[in-house]
Amino acid sequence: MENQVRQQVIYEADPQYVQTLRTKKDKLGKALEQCMHQKARIQTINGQTYEGTISGTDGLFVYIRTIQPLTVTRAFFYPPYYYQNVILPLVLFDLLAITLLYP
Repeated sequence: MENQVRQQVIYEADPQYVQTLRTKKDKLGKALEQCMHQKARIQTINGQTYEGTISGTDGLFVYIRTIQPLTVTRAFFYPPYYYQNVILPLVLFDLLAITLLYP
């Protein structure tokens, strides 16, 4: 007797939607390549905002170098300390806006 695996598709993207996403991703990737090593504010679709320096992109993510607070639960670490040069990968499909920041 042959083992058969049953499959149930719960979601399949519309082909036009997929093509639109690819087109937007390519356009965003080209724009980001021209903004390398510049300070920027990036807002995601869910409302989070990040500030830092654009350090790279690979077609799926934009990488932003930022300073992130170190969360410490012990009382003797006051005032708060910060990590330097943290690189956050942000998914291109989650981006709502990218604003370049000039001094």
